[in-house]
Amino acid sequence: MRLLILFSLFFYNQFINAQKITTTEIYEPVDFVNPLMGSDSKPDLSNGNTYPAIALPWGMNFWTPQTGKMGDGWIYTYSADKIRGFKQTHAPSPWMNDYGQFSIMPVTGKPVFNEDERASWFSHKSEIVKPYYYSVYLADYDVTTEISPTERAAYFKFTFPENDKSYIVVDAFNKGSYIKIIPSENKIIGYSTKNSRGVPSNFKNYFVIQFDQPFEEINTFSDKTLKKEQEVTSDHTGAVVGFKTKKGQIITAKVASSFISFEQAELNLKEIGSNDFENIKEKGRALWNKKLGTIITEGGTKEQNQVFYSCLYRTMLFPRKFFEYDKNGNIVHYSPYNGEVAPGYMFTDTGFWDTFRALFPLLNILEPELNSNIQEGLLNAYKESGWLPEWGSPGLRNVMVGNNSASVVAEAYLKNKSAYKYDIESLYQALIHGATNEGPLNAVGRFGVNYYNELGYVPYDVSINESAARTLEYAYDDFSIYQLGKALGKPKKEIELYRKRSLNYKNLFDPETKLMRGKLADGKFMSPFNPFKWGDAFTEGNSWHYTWSVFHDVDGLINLMGGKAKFAAKLDEVFSLEPIFDEAYYKEVIHEIREMQIANMGQYAHGNQPIQHMIYLYAYADEPWKTQYWVRETMNRMYKPTPDGYCGDEDNGQTSAWYVFSALGFYPVCPTCSEYVIGAPLFKKVTINLENGKQIIINAKNNSDQNKYIQNTFLNGAEYNKSYFSHQDLMNGAVIDFEMNDTQNKSGKPKTAPFSLSKEK
Repeated sequence: MRLLILFSLFFYNQFINAQKITTTEIYEPVDFVNPLMGSDSKPDLSNGNTYPAIALPWGMNFWTPQTGKMGDGWIYTYSADKIRGFKQTHAPSPWMNDYGQFSIMPVTGKPVFNEDERASWFSHKSEIVKPYYYSVYLADYDVTTEISPTERAAYFKFTFPENDKSYIVVDAFNKGSYIKIIPSENKIIGYSTKNSRGVPSNFKNYFVIQFDQPFEEINTFSDKTLKKEQEVTSDHTGAVVGFKTKKGQIITAKVASSFISFEQAELNLKEIGSNDFENIKEKGRALWNKKLGTIITEGGTKEQNQVFYSCLYRTMLFPRKFFEYDKNGNIVHYSPYNGEVAPGYMFTDTGFWDTFRALFPLLNILEPELNSNIQEGLLNAYKESGWLPEWGSPGLRNVMVGNNSASVVAEAYLKNKSAYKYDIESLYQALIHGATNEGPLNAVGRFGVNYYNELGYVPYDVSINESAARTLEYAYDDFSIYQLGKALGKPKKEIELYRKRSLNYKNLFDPETKLMRGKLADGKFMSPFNPFKWGDAFTEGNSWHYTWSVFHDVDGLINLMGGKAKFAAKLDEVFSLEPIFDEAYYKEVIHEIREMQIANMGQYAHGNQPIQHMIYLYAYADEPWKTQYWVRETMNRMYKPTPDGYCGDEDNGQTSAWYVFSALGFYPVCPTCSEYVIGAPLFKKVTINLENGKQIIINAKNNSDQNKYIQNTFLNGAEYNKSYFSHQDLMNGAVIDFEMNDTQNKSGKPKTAPFSLSKEK
């Protein structure tokens, strides 16, 4: 895919003829990716809260350099200056922390194993970070470490100095671990049980490490004691194996793990097979190029392409594969719900409160087959736990609000129907079960469901936290069940119940303030009411953020506010208000609040998910030029291809998916409506290669920083007057032409607004 360049670059794959980028350098899609984007973060201010995930797309295991202490959710922070090890990680975010973790670290001079003592200075100037490859120079030991992954294994390459005492430390971490050195096979095996909840009692991550050279010295450690024993079980165990090395001598290690057994870990090691390090590296690069090359951009700046492909990379990490292949090649998984080994798919490490909004809609365009496998995995989760996970890591976690598995399940079927074979009837029953019952955790099923079903809302004064947020999200989830029930031909009485409940958002609309407001069990609104108060009745936001969470019936919300003009004016207020806040509920300024404040976009808090769709609501009020302005403004100001490149938590691909969609020129405000509201494209041309062999080609040849306003839209050569594209229009293959200039087009309003339930006949 490399081609020579004079002043512009052209690269292509089997589907695409060319891409033009204003640069004199040679790039492939993966070359634009910066895995360090968002890694300059800390608990009180998130610029992404990411770490460099060295992995294959949706891989079971990721690897990352470890700068944080053992057990710290902030595995890698860009501001750190020492590396403690190279860690196999499954952390979806620092807030969720990690499970099944262990690390590897080369040292010289003496067999140090304590994480503080073994830590080495490093510099970003001697660090290479790619999705498929990592390299860094460890200054204290004069050792270069390189890593290249497969889905369940990884290849390590250590380049040592001349030293009679060169060592590699394997740290199985605390909270219960096991290590065994097998000198006759140049091998170390072990397991880690370290986790952050969400696992059964028999949880273990079994690992095997195969070295290419014999050990000159053998040590294990138990807690704080170094031993000559070859096998040890304790709270905290590890191994320290020694070598005599010459200058520039390379020692390699093939590493694999399994949640099932040591035998399965050995099977997973076969992903490397007879390939050498460079083979694995090149295969990883090729796979990332293939996946990222699904979308080819043209006419953007280098920085725009860096942000775009870095975001696209982040959308291809979670939910991770949590399944393995047995000796017969069958798909099996260890259940993070009941601790048994069962056939079939399993995926984990995603929070639907975040990812139902844009990440899963993106999968339904780019990776519908993968998403059908995810649906099978969700059904397995239901069978094994009795519930659909709302936040899985790896099992059920008590985090966030809502019942948004309804959106994820319904959308996948509504957009693909019978194209993929899985048991949608059982998944529908799982949705009904989740919508009518409280779960074993407050974040599973529907906390407060009896109040919600009887009163039409979750009351503020019945000791159920964040009641208004729950009500609004349950209402959208009910709409999703209604849509799926219709598609499956369910009895009218059954689906009408969910249609009716999907209008429950109206019960929290305060006609005095024209905002959503918590309501008491007696029907009165909670008082006093401060719309700038974060938390309390809402989740990680305030009323100005959550008022717009009526994804399925924006027209109904418009009517409550008194018409389109008043609705648009209320949207305007979000940006014109000062970024003031009331943090009393949290008793501190949480990082989400601080990120809104410093963004200088009024009450618009793009760093968190509840309001991210709000910019697109101008299209429902016949003022699409405001969507076009604020979409471009947000992309330009809130995203950079740098370690501080996000404006809040990236959150499992959601904040990245917002950028990807927005750069294409449309966004899924209501995922289960199967429509994408038109915004404004970022590039002059984009080509999307679909799994079905068709293409979506988006042309905006006059696009620029100034020319961000759409004057006319054409779909497949015909003038197009709708303010949205349907999913089917796109998946059938489409050529979209946008005429762009620098003038707000207030006269050529689209004649057909996106779907709203209130307009349904």
